[in-house]
Amino acid sequence: MGVALQTLGLNKRFGGLLATSEVSFTLAEGARHALIGPNGAGKTTLVNLLTGVIPPTSGKVLLHGTDITRLSPDQRVRRGLARTFQINQLFPTLTPLDTLGLAMTERLGRGNDWLRTAGSHPGIAEAIAEVAERFRLTDVLTERTSVLPYGKQRLLEIAVAFASQPQVLLLDEPAAGVPESERHDILAAVAELPRSVSVLLIEHDMDLVFSFAERISVLVNGAMFAEGNAEEIANDPRVQAVYLGDAGHD
Repeated sequence: MGVALQTLGLNKRFGGLLATSEVSFTLAEGARHALIGPNGAGKTTLVNLLTGVIPPTSGKVLLHGTDITRLSPDQRVRRGLARTFQINQLFPTLTPLDTLGLAMTERLGRGNDWLRTAGSHPGIAEAIAEVAERFRLTDVLTERTSVLPYGKQRLLEIAVAFASQPQVLLLDEPAAGVPESERHDILAAVAELPRSVSVLLIEHDMDLVFSFAERISVLVNGAMFAEGNAEEIANDPRVQAVYLGDAGHD
């Protein structure tokens, strides 16, 4: 199995604080991998380093073996690395139809003329319909995003990331804040992502983690603490002590 995403000795220092310490991590092609850790573990910092939001102090990030450490976030997206956020980054006045159309025309390099492109490009309407069906958005395609149930908004954000045709997708707490009655669609959409997309799930909901992940990495104090399959992590007494038994985890 090949390597989709990799870090080598990744460090991030904020003044005197070492937020990420010598993180070497591998995401396999086709992986269903989760990253967990207690409050202040450095999960958000690591995701921001992977996606280019912040630069590392030292170390490297490799995407399919190519060094992307100094690339901007949009350059990484164009190379196949996409993400979602803990808090939705959506346009509230646009509809899912508009939003998906914008994402797809941006992928074609026509984002500045997205309305005309979406209307004239022969494959965009079909692609929008396919993505909308996959993420259970067909019934709300023409409604403003601001009035959608929160679960639908979370689905839309995953759909937008998926519409960029990523090879690697980072899901940052996709079910955060979603009412229990709407969680099923989120869990199903994540479970049904194609294996052509390698997925790293950053999540505090352990039911979701253990139902999804085939491999789990535990981050503590900015450093990799443990890694293994779901059973190994669940039964690791060190992990239980620092995380699974801690009701205050994030």
